[in-house]
Amino acid sequence: MTDRRNGLTYADSGVDIDAGEALVDRIKPLARSTRRVGADAALGGFGGLFDLKACGFKDPVLVAANDGVGTKLKLAIESGIHAHVGIDLVAMCVNDLVVQGAEPLFFLDYFASGKLNVDEAEIVIAGIADGCRQAGCALIGGETAEMPGMYAKGDYDLAGFAVGAVERDAILPRSEAMVEGDVVLGLASNGVHSNGFSLVRRVLESNALTVRDPVPFDAGTTIGQNLLTPTRIYVKPMLAVLKQHAVKGFAHITGGGLTENLPRALPDGLDAEIDAAAWALPPVFAWLQKMGGIATGEMLRTFNCGIGMTAVVAADAADAVTAAFAAEGETVFRIGRLVRGDGEPRVAYTRLPAT
Repeated sequence: MTDRRNGLTYADSGVDIDAGEALVDRIKPLARSTRRVGADAALGGFGGLFDLKACGFKDPVLVAANDGVGTKLKLAIESGIHAHVGIDLVAMCVNDLVVQGAEPLFFLDYFASGKLNVDEAEIVIAGIADGCRQAGCALIGGETAEMPGMYAKGDYDLAGFAVGAVERDAILPRSEAMVEGDVVLGLASNGVHSNGFSLVRRVLESNALTVRDPVPFDAGTTIGQNLLTPTRIYVKPMLAVLKQHAVKGFAHITGGGLTENLPRALPDGLDAEIDAAAWALPPVFAWLQKMGGIATGEMLRTFNCGIGMTAVVAADAADAVTAAFAAEGETVFRIGRLVRGDGEPRVAYTRLPAT
C-alpha cells in the first residue's frame, strides 16, 4: 500500500491558492475604479450585485453578450504584450450590447491558465478595468481558474460576459422603419480588432515572420505591437448620438466582416449596397492581403477592413448623424445605402476597397 502519512496538497497538483488570493487583492482597486451608478464594484462575494432601479430605467429590457479574444491571445503571449487584450475582451462584448441600443451596466471576466502568473494576470485584468471604464460599465466580478494540464506553459485564455439595459421602446434595430434609400454610415476601426487572427497568424507563418519583426508601414513598430492595437470601444459615442438622433440600426463589424455582419441588422427584402472604395483600406489590411495573397472578397468577409461599426439612418438625417459622430471624435464614412432585395438581406459591393 502507498504510504499516505505525508498527504498530497492542492499545491502538489499545481494549483496555488495563495497566488489566486494575491491576485484578488491586487485587482480589488482595479474593480473599484470602474464604479458606476448601480454598482460599487466591490469584489469578494460569491456573486456581483447590480441595482437596476438606481439607474433610472422605466421599462427596461436586459441585454446580455459574451465573447472572448480568440487567437489574438497567441500573439500577446508570444510578444509578451498583455496590456491590451483585456480591452479587447470588454470591447467584443459591450460593442455587441450597444448595437441593440443598450447601455452596458456590468461586466464579469474569466481568466484561465495552467499556472497562474500573478504579475501577468494583473496586467491583463488592468486592461479589462480600462475597457470597462471606457464603456461606462462596472467590473463586478469574475473567475480566475488555474488548471494544470489544460494549457501549455505560459498560455492563458479569456472570456467575458456583459449585461446592459435598454428601454423597451428603444430596442434596435428598428427594422420596420428601414426603407430603400436609407444611408449606411461606417465608423472607422483602428486596426484588425479581435477577429481573423487565425488567418493573420497563418500569414505570418507562411512568410516566416514573428511578432518581433518590424512592420514596413509603421516605422519603429513591431508586428506584435501593431496587431495588438486594442479593439475600439464605440459605446459612449453611440449612446451620445442615440440621445440626439434617430438611428434605425447598428452592426458591429467582427468576424465575417461587412459581408456577414451588416445583414444581421437588416430586414428581409432590403439589401445593403456598399461602396468599398468610399474609405481607404488601412495599411495593416493592405499588407496582410499582399503578404497572404488574400482575395478581396475573402478580406471583406474575414476582417473589418477599416470599418468597425455601421449605422443605418434616414437619408435626410445622414449629414446630421455624421456630424454628431464627428463631434464625439469618430471618423465617419458614408459607405452605402439600402436597396430593394428579394429575400434574406445581403451585401453587394459596387466598388472594391481603395488602397
